[in-house]
Amino acid sequence: MNIREKMLPVLKPHGGEEEVQAIREVIESGWWGKGPKVAEFEEKFAEMVGAKYAIAVTSASHGQDLVMKAIGWKGIDVINPAMSFIATAIIPLWNGFTSNVVDVKRDTLCIDPEDVEKYKKPNSELLIAVNEAGVPADYEALRKVFGGFIIEDTAHSCYTPGAGLSGDCAVWSFQAVKTMPMGDGGMITTDDKELADKCREMTWFGVSSTWSRTQGINGKPGYAWDYQVDILGYKYYMIDIMAAIGLEQMKKLPEHLKFRRHIQSRYNEELNAMIERPPHSETVQYYVARVPSNHRDELIDYLADKKIHTSVHFKPLYKYAPLKQDREYPVCETEWIKFISLPCHNNMKDEDIDYVVYWVNRYFEEKY
Repeated sequence: MNIREKMLPVLKPHGGEEEVQAIREVIESGWWGKGPKVAEFEEKFAEMVGAKYAIAVTSASHGQDLVMKAIGWKGIDVINPAMSFIATAIIPLWNGFTSNVVDVKRDTLCIDPEDVEKYKKPNSELLIAVNEAGVPADYEALRKVFGGFIIEDTAHSCYTPGAGLSGDCAVWSFQAVKTMPMGDGGMITTDDKELADKCREMTWFGVSSTWSRTQGINGKPGYAWDYQVDILGYKYYMIDIMAAIGLEQMKKLPEHLKFRRHIQSRYNEELNAMIERPPHSETVQYYVARVPSNHRDELIDYLADKKIHTSVHFKPLYKYAPLKQDREYPVCETEWIKFISLPCHNNMKDEDIDYVVYWVNRYFEEKY
């Protein structure tokens, strides 16, 4: 097979004229900030995931940070899975907490309840459970060993049926290469009205949104210039330009996920037997294959020469200086050196899948 001219990216957002038109409408409306599109997006997203409340924010990272600030913990220990993007364990440090990084289960790469039980501390009041690559963590087992607050990190789970309903709240991501990309953005969902109200109030320095104050006071039309600020707030609110993209991406999400699962199915069926298949994911945020560790880096370089971009999701968190831990990680240590994420996104065509399958298989044929 001939080598392609352009690099096939491992991840890439997919949009079209619908998103362009949606942005155009917002720009022409004259209301670019937080307004009616954000309100519509929050309402429709909450309905989709089955939550009572949804608060749109600037990113999933800011969403997690806002939950921690809204609840008002001081000096607590936060339990995190070792297999995640670094934000998961860095955000607690922003708040003066400690990050307690524990091992993951070999099959799902989600947080291991047995390790949680082993390493939880008297002040471990918060646990962040990541649905790795869209595969749900074992929340039933986690609840048996951990009695504190659980944030369900659903950054990879948009949308797996039932996702976001097993923690005390969930935080979703719309970052540029997620399954519902908007450039960036996030959403907090919860059934806890007190938490939802507090988070919403804190998204703009404790000030009610400008849009809400254009709706008139005491039945009178016009802009209400005055407002109260009773709490310390932040600047974490989503704007209508981003929400407009999100509303269009939400319409396309079922078909986008269907194609991602098609990629997953073809890889599972056609890749060389040396490739260990990942567990089934409804969203296939990443296709994290595993290969013998002595081949991983060489295969990455081989595929790069064939214009196929791959990645590793993820390097364990305890390997970063701010998150070093004094303990053993038997699963992470043996598994992460096998990871290779293959291209999986909605810009791909079947011929791109053919191309990836051909060159991955060719690598192993040449070796054996």
